[in-house]
Amino acid sequence: MPRGNFYYYKIYKPFGVLSQFTDSVGRPTLKSIFDFPPDVYPVGRLDYDSEGLLILTNDRELNGLLLNPAHDHKREYFVQVEGVPTGKDLSLFKKGILVQRRITLPAEVKLISPPSFPQRNPPVRFRKNVPDSWLKIILVEGKNRQVRRMTAAIGFPALRLIRVRIENISLDDMKPGEVRELSNDELGGLSEMKRR
Repeated sequence: MPRGNFYYYKIYKPFGVLSQFTDSVGRPTLKSIFDFPPDVYPVGRLDYDSEGLLILTNDRELNGLLLNPAHDHKREYFVQVEGVPTGKDLSLFKKGILVQRRITLPAEVKLISPPSFPQRNPPVRFRKNVPDSWLKIILVEGKNRQVRRMTAAIGFPALRLIRVRIENISLDDMKPGEVRELSNDELGGLSEMKRR
């Protein structure tokens, strides 16, 4: 249901789906998941091989607010990495990591227990002799493939990446491919950003 002339959605983007509505080589896109109104587009993106929360709207003010780096809005990811980082490894996130000739802004990170997400299709490759672990990473910037580049830069390549939160909007109990309209509370929380 639109609010005025505006629509607001959140989607759990599955692995192997593009964050757009067309593709010249026929890969799955958001169009294959839901029949969004014609003027609704994703706010930002998630890579083809990443999963999780994506916001879609035709509200250009909200789009600009969430994409403007001056607002430092938080994006939270759960990331399965190859290997088990030490506290020393993770401290690099707080200092900033050299990625593509620039130092990233400080990020929050911690080791977490494996979260209970649905199995990915195709599943993450299991390697008997190589342990893996899960990290919770919170960024206030969103450069191209930044999380993957950060974990790789400290020696722990990402195996699976799921965005679970953008500011106050969370995946909650959504399943891959599920679409929901944003609630009034969720929209109210986003409008708080305008007053910062």
